[in-house]
Amino acid sequence: MPIKETPILFGEDARRFEERMKHPRKESPEERKKRLEYYKIALSMLKK
Repeated sequence: MPIKETPILFGEDARRFEERMKHPRKESPEERKKRLEYYKIALSMLKK
């Protein structure tokens, strides 16, 4: 299956995206652990 083109952002959307990439959200160790647990659960559901 071919990969579709990625849309190009313009104007205010592009500015907001660039700002969010410059300042990524910080994640506490507890949040990281919980996110990884959810990720493992999601992967296990895909394998069935």
